[in-house]
Amino acid sequence: MSIEFKIKKVREADSSQNLVMAVSELASQGDQAAIPTLIEVLGYNNPGAAVAAVNGLVKLGRVSVEPILNQIDGYNYGARAWAVRALAEIGDGRALELLLDSAANDFSASVRRSATKGLGNLTWKDFSAQQLCDIKQVIIDSLLKASQEPEWVVRYAAISSLEAIASIDQPKIIQYLQTRKSIETDMTVGARIQMALEKLL
Repeated sequence: MSIEFKIKKVREADSSQNLVMAVSELASQGDQAAIPTLIEVLGYNNPGAAVAAVNGLVKLGRVSVEPILNQIDGYNYGARAWAVRALAEIGDGRALELLLDSAANDFSASVRRSATKGLGNLTWKDFSAQQLCDIKQVIIDSLLKASQEPEWVVRYAAISSLEAIASIDQPKIIQYLQTRKSIETDMTVGARIQMALEKLL
C-alpha cells in the first residue's frame, strides 16, 4: 500500500481503535511524507494514536524536528505535550528552547519529566563552539532546578540527565549529587543518585 493510502486511512478512521491501527501502520513506514499527518495526530484526543505518532516521528529522527517546531499548536496543550515528548526523545539541539521552557514551566509533571530527560539527550554537535559554553551552563542550571522540584519523577529524570552530561563539569555535578543524596526524601530518587555517583566516581 502506498503512503498516500495509509495517510487516507488515518484521515478516514471511523473509530478510536481504527485510528490507532491506522496511525501505527503509517508510523511504521519510516516515510518522511508521513510527518505532517503524524504531527496532526498529536492534536487528536486519542492517547493511543498520539503514542504511535510520537514513535513514528522519533523513528524518522532529525528530519521530524523542524516540522514539529513549525507546526506546534500553542492553543492545543495536548499536541504541544506530545510534541515535547517526541523532541525530547530525538535529542536534536534545535529543540533546546522548547525543552528548557517545558522543563521549567509546564504544569504537567509528565511533560516536565520528558523535557528534563530530553535535556540530557541533546546532541552537542548541533551547537557551535561559541554556543556550547553558555548552553551547557544553562542546561546544568535547568537540571539542578529540576532536581529539587516537588514531583519525584521530575527529580529522577533530572538526576539521569545530570549523569548523562556529567562530562561538562564532572567535579561540580558529583559534588552536587553527593549533597543532594543527603537530603533526598524519596527512596527511588535516592537510589538513582547513588547509581549515578557509582558510575561517575
